[in-house]
Amino acid sequence: MTQAINTDRWSEHYRRKLVDHTAQRVLITDFRGSGQEADLSEPVNCGGFGRIRHFQQETSPHWPANPLPVVPAARALGIATPPMMRSQVFQLAGCNWRCWYCFVPFSLLSANPQHAAWWSPTALVDAYLADPAPPPMIDLTGGQPDLVPEWVVWMMQEFQQRGLERHVYLWSDDNLSTDYFWRFLSPAQQALVAGYPNYGRVCCFKGFDAESFAFNTHAAPALFDRQFVLMQQLLNLGLDLYAYTTFTTPKPDGIADAMARFVDRLQSLDPNLPLRTVPLEIQVFTPVAGRMNPATEAALRYQWLAIDCWQRELEQRYSGTARTQSIVDVPLQTRRPAGV
Repeated sequence: MTQAINTDRWSEHYRRKLVDHTAQRVLITDFRGSGQEADLSEPVNCGGFGRIRHFQQETSPHWPANPLPVVPAARALGIATPPMMRSQVFQLAGCNWRCWYCFVPFSLLSANPQHAAWWSPTALVDAYLADPAPPPMIDLTGGQPDLVPEWVVWMMQEFQQRGLERHVYLWSDDNLSTDYFWRFLSPAQQALVAGYPNYGRVCCFKGFDAESFAFNTHAAPALFDRQFVLMQQLLNLGLDLYAYTTFTTPKPDGIADAMARFVDRLQSLDPNLPLRTVPLEIQVFTPVAGRMNPATEAALRYQWLAIDCWQRELEQRYSGTARTQSIVDVPLQTRRPAGV
């Protein structure tokens, strides 16, 4: 394996290149002519700096359905839950990890101004609203959006100034790699994120043990543990929080035991956290094809062994009623009721 990414150094390096505090701007990906553009089902929008994503609940046969973020968005917006929901996506142009299965070309993850430009939240919302039929949701993604935690705050403030905070659902993801949320946001900003009515956040566990984590991210194996520390801190905020997890792994041995320990650790954060956790099936998009090798080909197969182990763990730990309830109804001990 190549030398592990120095996550803290990369995080600091990319943060400096991704945010302009003086003008309250962030560096946003330009999709035009990129390897990612080939996989889009609708043409790029917002001058090439936005894309439409179709979030589907249905997945491959025998893989668990993915209710995120469709179900939380529908609940927040007070609409019937559709099988698919369109979302306006803006993508931060940097990431501190290099997951081999990432559907974003690595050239779009290095804060390269040749593939990105500075945008303010005001300009982003203007571009979003210029669509004749803007989707009901905005997805702030990356890359790693939490390299610039101010981005979510600034977008929330922009919606509040326009009176849109109850009309548009805001969704963001986080790879659980840094403490920047607490380091760079004031207590008032943290409280805004925690109490914002139409916001959901999903955190992705990149593997189910230290070995699979390092294989997937090219980061140091010890940072697998950091994910749980950061997730606990986010849970303590009381925001509407969910988790993704990926199950690609370099070897088939010991998956059942490792999965049991992984679910133990999720439950140590909150007894019901596994019921708010959605395993993502890794598939080969255009940017991924060039990264494939025998080890990653095997990992695609091993994830099916892992998902079986995950399903067995949930069946052993939760009743059928608990497992089939809507993900938005799964209680977390630290989650405040809506409106409180």
